[in-house]
Amino acid sequence: MEIKAALEAVLANDGPLEVVSDSTYVVKCFNDRWWEGWVARGWTNKARRPVANRDLWERLINAVLAEPGRVRFTWVKGHSNDVMNDLVDRLAVEAARTRKGRRGDGTPDLLGPADLRAAAAPAVAASAAGDAVAGVPEGHRVLAAGLRPPDLGGYGPNEVADGVRRRLGEVLAAKKEMHPELVLLSGMGLGAEQLAVEAAQEAGVPYVAVLAFPGQDSPWPSEVRERFRSMLDKAHAQVLLQATTPGNRQGVAGAMSRRDTWLARNADEAIVVWDGTDPAVGRTVRTLKEHLGEEEVWVIEPIV
Repeated sequence: MEIKAALEAVLANDGPLEVVSDSTYVVKCFNDRWWEGWVARGWTNKARRPVANRDLWERLINAVLAEPGRVRFTWVKGHSNDVMNDLVDRLAVEAARTRKGRRGDGTPDLLGPADLRAAAAPAVAASAAGDAVAGVPEGHRVLAAGLRPPDLGGYGPNEVADGVRRRLGEVLAAKKEMHPELVLLSGMGLGAEQLAVEAAQEAGVPYVAVLAFPGQDSPWPSEVRERFRSMLDKAHAQVLLQATTPGNRQGVAGAMSRRDTWLARNADEAIVVWDGTDPAVGRTVRTLKEHLGEEEVWVIEPIV
């Protein structure tokens, strides 16, 4: 979508143009001339894998090169109080929620940032005490993601999971020293996401349970569901991104993808548990680096 947004901006505007984006992927393609390597290698990256979204990249690169010097690209960190970046982020969230776009000049009337950050769909938020909370708490938000069982030593308690939980706790405790208002965002999935919640509890860091849809724990064994429910009860807030439960695997995959996008957009940095080989988690790492920047994504290797 960020490639598409840059393409539409270049096509829709004449004359000198500055494209400001929080996507390092888009900005470095031109400022670091990544596109030259892609073309020279037959549209493969340095790992000799096909460049994703080649159709969009080719159109954007051709449009920029059509008038050399007309378009320049500038990177801005997302969620860093940049007025225009915050504005377009809120517009994007609103469009995802309402399925309607906007067009016009000037600054549009929008819902408040807290209202839009609460969810791209109807949200439920509650503290452990049961008091209503309007969306995600303010503070420095860190997202936890990564490997799932059995890649963390199995589904039950084990030394690998214990080691990951301990390391997550150390990182969260260190970050809390730098950011006393630290808040953990967790999608509450099995594996790294729930281990991070347990680590946050031990480190005294409040956490927000971000649920893709109701009953996402329904396929799990009863003892795992009980643990999940206990975590929900102790959450500082809960955010529900979709009011209905998907009826098939495709619907589940779509809901989980939207959850991951929401988490990336609402986080200031991320901690990812990855062994360096799992391709799905590798894609998550790359996506988060595009959204947050290279230095804002910590990778923890699962070792005993």
